[in-house]
Amino acid sequence: MDKTAKDWAAELPDGQLFLGGEWRQGTGAEIVSTFPADGSVNRVLSGASTSDGNEAIDRAKRAQADPSWRALRPHERARYLYRIADGLERNAARVSHIQSLDTGKTLAETQALALSAAGTFRYFGAVAETMDDDLTAQRGTALTLSVFDPLGVVAAITPWNSPIASDAQKVAPALAAGNAVILKPASWAPLTALELARIIDDAGLPKGLFSVLPGSGSQIGNLLVEHPDIAKVSFTGGTQTGRALAHKAAEKLMPISLELGGKSPTIVFADADMNQAIAGVMFGIFSSSGQSCIAGSRLFVQRAVYDEFVARLVAATKALRVGHPFDCATQVAPLIHPDHQSEVAGHVNRALEDGATLLCGGKPPMGDSFAKGNYFEPTILADLPNTARLCRDEVFGPVLAVLPFDDEADVIAAANDNDYGLACGIWTRDFTRAWRVGRAIRAGTVWHNTYKQFSISTPFGGDGDSGIGREKGRQGLRAYMRQKSIYTDLSGAPHPWAGPIPGST
Repeated sequence: MDKTAKDWAAELPDGQLFLGGEWRQGTGAEIVSTFPADGSVNRVLSGASTSDGNEAIDRAKRAQADPSWRALRPHERARYLYRIADGLERNAARVSHIQSLDTGKTLAETQALALSAAGTFRYFGAVAETMDDDLTAQRGTALTLSVFDPLGVVAAITPWNSPIASDAQKVAPALAAGNAVILKPASWAPLTALELARIIDDAGLPKGLFSVLPGSGSQIGNLLVEHPDIAKVSFTGGTQTGRALAHKAAEKLMPISLELGGKSPTIVFADADMNQAIAGVMFGIFSSSGQSCIAGSRLFVQRAVYDEFVARLVAATKALRVGHPFDCATQVAPLIHPDHQSEVAGHVNRALEDGATLLCGGKPPMGDSFAKGNYFEPTILADLPNTARLCRDEVFGPVLAVLPFDDEADVIAAANDNDYGLACGIWTRDFTRAWRVGRAIRAGTVWHNTYKQFSISTPFGGDGDSGIGREKGRQGLRAYMRQKSIYTDLSGAPHPWAGPIPGST
């Protein structure tokens, strides 16, 4: 018999923290994980305290410096990553259900995320095995090489919207590079990271190299970025928090990577395949209930097809299925938390105050099945200028602003008129136009006739208020390493600057 939501809830992590290879009760403030579909409590746990954090960092430092880990060849470290990948695949259903209970995402999405995380560990195991040091061009009498060493202890701070995928994208390359990792998940969704810790522990990773410390950003997050033994912080989250962490990292002269917010434009030209574009635009903004940094939340439609396109888009959006995350027919699941639901509603209300026309949605759905959950209808708003608050601020919910445009120059200027620079979608049958516009848009990722497609082999990141640095790809491993140049003399002769050496023959 298939397990019910209640059955899976009984298998949630018990709330203990994974501290330096040991499961133990946290000594910090209480954290409550709730199921966004009905508000029921998944787990109450004690988060990490500063004392817990200091102990985890101390254990990580000692474990990373131990020759049994530090001296491992890359292909030997890769074996651990392959075992973790195998564990994620074997436990994909369990990981999926825990993440759905923790975040409210649909099972279809969390299943894909669990398998994606497995692929991430496997990919970076392969990168570790095949990444070469560099024999640089010799320009003198010395043999010159560029080699890479692990940084030491790395902190990974991840968001609540796609925890298992975000965790893997930081933990896998950091371990593959030979570091120890302290993972701090978001307090709204701490359980998925604890399940990842169980899988990593079962894979036999040496004790101390990995810890999971749920806790507040003001306490644990600040500890991780300020502690002298943390060599790098990789953060995914809000721009305001990222900017504050960057200031703290600058005081230490410590490298930091920041994957932050977005207000990504989607551009539909008159020659686009309308059915393809409508489906892609909807997926780009309404999948994950809009809780995605790369959500295509500003839609620019060429004026010649604007009325027809928007009318069809609204009709298709009204037909989307809002429902329980465990229902296989659900397309739009609940938002993560009641506070976030209120925040999304506030963005919509302010847009209406600014003169927006509500085309659909704009409120929580009605009915007994939605009464206890954090649901919000897919929402489309029109008749706002690109300078309106809704077109400037990241909503992080299923809310789309639609705007008309006339020509390429017009839409490029409007798309770039924003502090964010994370992603962009372009819909046209004209490849040369797509190439031209895509190169002109300030964004870390551009999609042509598709949206929200990812590959672990392809770098990802943003510019401006969307962050600094890149994750994924072969260079994603190097982001967790320290480059060192080595010169080896081949001449065998004393340096001529010293002149004749007394006693030499």
